[in-house]
Amino acid sequence: LGLRSLRLSLREPASFRTQLRALLRVSSLGDVRVMFPLVTTLGEWRRARAILDEVASELRAEGVAVRPDLPVGAMIEVPAAALMADHLAREADFFSIGTNDLVQYALAADRTNEAVADLYNAADPAVLRMIAMVVAAARARSIDVTVCGSVAGDPLYTRLLLGLGVTHLSTPPHQLPEIKRVIRAMRLDQARSLAAEALTRDTAESVLALLRDPRSGAGPID
Repeated sequence: LGLRSLRLSLREPASFRTQLRALLRVSSLGDVRVMFPLVTTLGEWRRARAILDEVASELRAEGVAVRPDLPVGAMIEVPAAALMADHLAREADFFSIGTNDLVQYALAADRTNEAVADLYNAADPAVLRMIAMVVAAARARSIDVTVCGSVAGDPLYTRLLLGLGVTHLSTPPHQLPEIKRVIRAMRLDQARSLAAEALTRDTAESVLALLRDPRSGAGPID
């Protein structure tokens, strides 16, 4: 909530353009991508894309090489963006689902507020349905979906996320070995069955019980 991320950039276009110039100047030198955080509306997304295109045109006019097919993606961390993911997928090159913010905004539970800590739960069915919705929208347009945030680095959720159709996980380096171990030990068809079952559950407690049940194929790996 509040004035931050993309909405702040759009309020301060001079700083935003400086950041975009820096990104675009190095775009032809390697695997560079641009991702707009906290996208809430299509209007915001389109304004940001328009500024990016303007800055790219200015740099080309100055003789600066700019990658013509630079991937531009949207962070999906606001429920409004998740609900409009099918429209955003027509214009974005990739999605990254920011689970930390998505959970707190979907459940109206500030993750730093201990008084509502019991409500902040990534296993809540509402959160899972939004993730599934975003993934389906991305798949329909053949664009990649990454999940970042604490959920991406939690082995308990790995099979569920892949079963939902997530294609990339963004985790801190120290969590990679365990996540890799889980992925190498799983079968994708079982992960999909797990995800389908999870989407039928109506409480976070029920989803967590499923994920922790060794018989589901999602419990701890010995």
